[in-house]
Amino acid sequence: MLRLTDITLPLDHAETALNDAVLARLKLPTGSLRGVTVAKRSYDARKRGHIVLTYSVDVDVADEAAVLKRVAAETRTNRIKVAPTPDTTYRFIAGPSPEQMLRPIVVGMGPCGLFAGLVLAQMGLKPIILERGKQVRERTVDTFGLWRRKVLDPESNVQFGEGGAGTFSDGKLYSQISDKRHLGRKVLDEFVKAGAPDEILYVNKPHIGTFRLVSMVEHMRATIEALGGEIRFSQRVDDLLIELDSNGDRRVRGVVLASSGILRADHVVMALGHSARDSFEMLHARGVHMEAKPFSIGFRIEHPQSLIDEARFGPQAGHRLLGAADYKLVHHCRNGRSVYSFCMCPGGTVVAAASEPGRVVTNGMSQYSRNERNANAAIVVGITPEDFAEFDPSGSPLAGIALQRHWESVAYQLGGGTYEAPAQKVGDFIRGQPSSVHGVVLPSYTPGVRLGDLSTALPRYAIDAIREALPAFGRQIKGFDMEDALLTGVETRTSSPVRLTRGEDGQSLNTRGLFPAGEGAGYAGGILSAGVDGIRAAEWVARQMIISGTARAI
Repeated sequence: MLRLTDITLPLDHAETALNDAVLARLKLPTGSLRGVTVAKRSYDARKRGHIVLTYSVDVDVADEAAVLKRVAAETRTNRIKVAPTPDTTYRFIAGPSPEQMLRPIVVGMGPCGLFAGLVLAQMGLKPIILERGKQVRERTVDTFGLWRRKVLDPESNVQFGEGGAGTFSDGKLYSQISDKRHLGRKVLDEFVKAGAPDEILYVNKPHIGTFRLVSMVEHMRATIEALGGEIRFSQRVDDLLIELDSNGDRRVRGVVLASSGILRADHVVMALGHSARDSFEMLHARGVHMEAKPFSIGFRIEHPQSLIDEARFGPQAGHRLLGAADYKLVHHCRNGRSVYSFCMCPGGTVVAAASEPGRVVTNGMSQYSRNERNANAAIVVGITPEDFAEFDPSGSPLAGIALQRHWESVAYQLGGGTYEAPAQKVGDFIRGQPSSVHGVVLPSYTPGVRLGDLSTALPRYAIDAIREALPAFGRQIKGFDMEDALLTGVETRTSSPVRLTRGEDGQSLNTRGLFPAGEGAGYAGGILSAGVDGIRAAEWVARQMIISGTARAI
């Protein structure tokens, strides 16, 4: 197969246009193609009203070598981009050994833990997955309990439970990570097997949406169990068993569960989410190496989705191949801070994402259809460990958690102490005056919002930066700083506030057998990158099991 890139066609091209373009590009006669498969499809919307599609395709021809040779000779003049199709086949590195005794443990069943467990199970290593929350459908009921009845379950919510925080999101499946081994393709292939639409394999910015993710997670759970893996829900890990080995090195020997005592293991993947604060505290108390890391804080902003569509697509807004428009914005402020859009959810809703009582946290979510009336995104300000000292002057790596908790508690009070969120219209926020009535943009956040003044909901430097950034964004997207756009606070969990530092072999820097992975460990951001890191963690575990003789190399 040959991979051709940068084939540009009109948005409404004829059904045969792609094959015709391939024939023309390769200078082949009609009927010489055995097959054409779309590898990637994106759109170029830089010219409003003149949006074009850009394709990369895999082509099956009779004599690939001859075609490649001829194209190579013409490349300097024609700039034809063609090469052999890359091999994206995933290859397992280990299999079970008759001597295998202790099974590997995976802590957490978000995207990272899900893929770590799946790949370990596919290698025949029969992992045990421990999830502090509930199965995804039970968890959904508990999550609706906060959204509809203002009742929070600290162990079963947007952050905790099967599928992780990504289950209640837009289901975005793209990332900017370096992926030379095509592990991201393994993630997408497994999602398609679990029920995701085939288009996620080739569209430029694939997404799934919450409802589809629920059934996919269930399917993947069944696969893991059918392969000999075991999944235990409502099993919070409260402690690690750590011993010194014969070389004097710290080594994991198991975990202590809140409900059922000790579970022995020599290989433990810590696939925590970014909100597993009690687990971070336990690991810190156990001396596991960690460090504070930067993250961002801010608000959710809502606009009419139609405004974003018109600004991005012009007269072609609403086209079936374009869907609901998204955006990505950044502004560098006079005070040295950077403000940027994060986790943009076209045609979605702002959701309550608290995991601790007495605190308010916002996030964004979309369904696959992305057909809700509002667009929403986080508008956040980058902060660093130097900003944490006000809340924990000891220099602890957990200081970022103290900062998060402070502003989440402030938001809870500003919202009236009922899990309603504080909100303000953008025009009033920029002018520095409270809001008292809604405009044309109605809030999507449940349990509800309380209009007022957000100037005390974040640090002064963050408020000043966002006030400066919003009009700048309005110059990039007409109407972004519209009077009636709505800000809802607060967004504090853009990424983990800590990094559980690991070495090149994937193990904790000071605790052998412990494999920190995923978003909570500070090594991923989003579903795809977390899934990829889960695969890496499974491979690191398998290699160590090969070394110890409890797995065999393939």
